[in-house]
This record gives sequence, C-alpha cells and structure tokens, in this order.
Amino acid sequence: MAGALDGIRVIDLTRVLAGPYATMILGDLGADVIKIEAPGGSDDTRFWGPPFQNGMSAYYAAVNRNKRSITVNLKDESGKETIRQLSKTADIIIHNFKTGTMERLGLGYDDLSAINPQLIYCSITGFGETGPYHHLAGYDYIIQAMSGWMSINGTEQSGPLKVGVAVTDIFTGLYAAIAVQAALIARQKTGSGQKIDLSLFDCAISALVNVASNYLMSGEVPKPLGNDHPNIVPYSTYEASDGLFVVAVGNDRQFQALCELLEDQSIGADERFRTNAGRVAHRHELNRRLNDELKKKTRAQWQKLFEQKGIPCGPVHTLDQVFQHAQTRARNMLIHMDHPDVGTLKLVGTPLKFSHTPVTYRFAPPLAGEHNDLFIKGGKKLDEL
Repeated sequence: MAGALDGIRVIDLTRVLAGPYATMILGDLGADVIKIEAPGGSDDTRFWGPPFQNGMSAYYAAVNRNKRSITVNLKDESGKETIRQLSKTADIIIHNFKTGTMERLGLGYDDLSAINPQLIYCSITGFGETGPYHHLAGYDYIIQAMSGWMSINGTEQSGPLKVGVAVTDIFTGLYAAIAVQAALIARQKTGSGQKIDLSLFDCAISALVNVASNYLMSGEVPKPLGNDHPNIVPYSTYEASDGLFVVAVGNDRQFQALCELLEDQSIGADERFRTNAGRVAHRHELNRRLNDELKKKTRAQWQKLFEQKGIPCGPVHTLDQVFQHAQTRARNMLIHMDHPDVGTLKLVGTPLKFSHTPVTYRFAPPLAGEHNDLFIKGGKKLDEL
C-alpha cells in the first residue's frame, strides 16, 4: 500500500541532523525526498566518524534513508535554476542555511512561492529569523547550553551536562515534520502554501515542558537532580544486587505496593512518605533507605515482583542489550538496508506504525550525487520530475 505522504515531493536543502531527520521522517511516510548538496557532498555528517562502512559514516546513515541525492552548485546560476525548476513540482522545501542566505541566493520564500504559490517553505535556523540572535548559526551543544537544558542535567557535583544525543536537533526535526504536514492540511483548505520559521532555540525551550512550567509557576530556578524527577519520588535509578534499574512510582498506591515488598516495613509506615509531596520533601532519606532495601535482590527478581504489583520499573540497558532485546526485534526497530556500494547497513527502524499506510524503506542512504544521472544528465527534464 502507498505511504501516507505518497505523491508529496520534498526538496531537501538541509544537512547535519535537524533537517535531515525531518526529511527522513517524511521520506519514511512515503514522500519523494530529493536531497540537494554541493558537488562532492556538503553534508558535514558524511565525514563525521569513525565508524564508517565502506566510506559511509554511521552518523550520516542514521538520518538519510528514503532519499535520492543530486549535487548542484548554488553559487552558479545554473545551480540556482535547478532549484527553481524543482520548485515548480515540489510540495515542500526545507533548508537550514543561516538566516538570509537563501534570500541572498534568490531562493527565498518570496522568490520560490512566486514560481509555485502552493509551495510550503520551511526554514530551520539556530535562533529563528527574528530577534537579536537571528544572524547566529545554531549548534545543538550551544542551544542546550543557552536554552537551560544543560542546567537541569547532571548533579550539583558534576555541574551542567549535555544530553548524550543532540536532542535539540531531534526536537526541531520532529517539530518540522509536524509543521509541514499541518501546512499540507491547511493548503487543502486554502489552496496556498506558506512559510514556516523554526528555530532550535525555540524548540528546545518548548521541550522543557514541566520543568519550565515548574519555574514559571514557582519562580524557583531548578537545580540538576541527576536521575531523580523534580516532581515525583521515588522516580530514579536504584542499585539491585546485580546492577542498576529504574523505579518509576507515579502515585501513592504504587508506593504502598512497593513498600509491601520490602523487608523494612517501617518505610511504608513512615508518615513523611505517605504522600508524594512528602516524599519529594524527604527524597534524599527515602532514596537512601530504598537503595539499602533494593540491593537485596537482583534486577530480574525485583522486576517480576514489581510487575505483579503494577509498579513500573526496568533495567538500565547498554546499546548491545537494547538491540538484542526481544521487544526491539518484535517492533522492527532494527532494520537492514542494502546499498550497492556500501553493503548491508544496520539502521534504526521507524517508530511509526500504521494499519493502512505503512512505512516503507525504499532507498538506502545515498552517496552524494548518486542520482545525478537520473535528474540532471538525462532521464526526465527537471520540470517533468
């Protein structure tokens, strides 16, 4: 069956992570994604490694499947004309050049929407197209620092820490995929495309959700809590006899059920711990006492007992354990794609599961300019693509 976005064409002028992640999602959903780079390949992630597999970096492979690649020189008029011609039949253009770059090239929203009024044009920048920082480039690490994300990660002893994945890029890629699909629905109603102005900075602040709301309501600047939760206790990492596991108690009933499994029955009888608010106020003592108790059994033993009582928990896995796990395999979160030059690539599958318009894996991550012969040096004319 056709994908949900079958028949939608995306011109992908993005590189690194936020933009390519968004366009890969659209490609997974069935859109025809044409990745545009400078001759030789201008997506920096092609060169970020090791690891590499026959010249292709793992970083690049992670976010560039279901795309075809052509290379054009946007410094030349012929390259700009290629983009203009592609825009005639495109539904969506996504770019992540610095603010003003596409306008200077004559490829801004006003330029291309004049050619195709139905065009949806998504700009992804570090700080957006307005405000005092609109001219600055955006890098996930910088955005994590400036948006407050680093200030809430780590512990008071470690100081601010970044998240291990470039999460502000991922948030922005997800918002971009949401935004362009909303614009497609709006276009069905109005007949017109529109411009979308997305920034990593805005998306990172939005993704602070309850932590930001805690501050806005209380006025208290949050401190880093390590693996603890600011609003819920016990909701942290604990030591079993054979390793670390997470216990996520969401309500008073679950806490009492947990206490019934402990040898030290005084924990459940302690009035200070009766409500979540009390447990938050006395988190350090409670967590210390729970750790003493939870060290008495293995993770598997606790997990079996907790599942019987409806208490959420799970072991802390390393990535080898994740990709060997039966649940990972059952959900098709590990896939294999063949490329004639690179070989068989192991990739993370999509989490999107549809009953009637399933995701398909049609194109392995392309080499730079892999489809030039089809799109530029013969085959169809650009205005027929």
